[in-house]
Amino acid sequence: MSNQTIYLPNYTVGADAYDKIAYITAPYGKKAVVVGGEIAMSKTQQALSDSVENTAITLLGFLWYGGNATLENVQRLQAEPLVQQADMLFAVGGGRACDTVKVLGALLDKPVFTFPTLASNCAACTSLSVMYHEDGSFKDYAYQNHPPLHTFINTQIIAESPVSLFWAGIGDALSKEYEVAYCCRDKQLSHLSQLGLGIAKTCTAPLLTYGKQALEDCRNHRVSAALEEVVLDIIMLTGIVSNCTVHISDHIAPADQYYYNSSLAHCVYYGSSLIPACESHLHGEIVAFGVLCLLKYDANDAEFNRILAFNQALGLPITMADIGLTVDDLPIVAEKAASVIEWRYAPGTPTKAQFIEAIIETDRIGRSLKSS
Repeated sequence: MSNQTIYLPNYTVGADAYDKIAYITAPYGKKAVVVGGEIAMSKTQQALSDSVENTAITLLGFLWYGGNATLENVQRLQAEPLVQQADMLFAVGGGRACDTVKVLGALLDKPVFTFPTLASNCAACTSLSVMYHEDGSFKDYAYQNHPPLHTFINTQIIAESPVSLFWAGIGDALSKEYEVAYCCRDKQLSHLSQLGLGIAKTCTAPLLTYGKQALEDCRNHRVSAALEEVVLDIIMLTGIVSNCTVHISDHIAPADQYYYNSSLAHCVYYGSSLIPACESHLHGEIVAFGVLCLLKYDANDAEFNRILAFNQALGLPITMADIGLTVDDLPIVAEKAASVIEWRYAPGTPTKAQFIEAIIETDRIGRSLKSS
């Protein structure tokens, strides 16, 4: 076993989370540049500026991240004078903004702090980035040696975010327990991956318990206990699992590497990224349908029926049509799915034919439920 240094995410949560910025970031420098989405920065600029007023921290400026997590955008940001002058990078926005800044920070060896303005995924606290081609299709994962140093979760800002993105975040988080448990099956787990599996088993219950109320609270821009539970599930619980179940780096011996963070539900998403009709659908929206496909592939009928009912109750996808897929698209989806790392670490020997069959059967049951 190679030597390991383990990093787990740190976070501050609450409507006043930004009050801790100066105290927590002070050891890492005095000059920060904010990089993020345009809308996200417009919603946080005043709060961020107020939080560092009369402190030793200076915000050099606010830069748009480029609109997608691509290497081209990372390279453009590398050349920005404000980025070069900064001691630390503040990533503001959703998953793609955070993923872009994490790669940027790793390349420049500058500390990264994240400020999620959406509860749509766990990118704000993970040590991997999902990277895309310029055309929007999935490219690959980029791995960092550690997660962002701290994540500031302002629940008031998230309560005022688009409810559709929060809804999709629930769909994305719904995958964690089922994918990790499936992926870890029959594996010889280390201490860290065993920890990740244990935490993964806590990810579904809060969504099923509080998800409906949390959506209603987000729709009404109301910070509540239910909203906070679901926000922490989407961003932190799943993010901690990710950091425990991904162990891949240039500095790790191949025999010690593993990837148990996601599985066939995300294979549905990455395959769908090649289908133009799916482009208007959100990541978590497609993953929610993928969860059903994974459970059907695994012949886990009890959980399939439970999540089918949950998806229907929240309006999450239960048919191919809900995400823009058709039967004719499935060979393309399966071909892409079979090329990603999730496929390689799935238990047994997955086949494209069985994968397609699971999608078709999920769709059949979903359509039957809608017509009943």
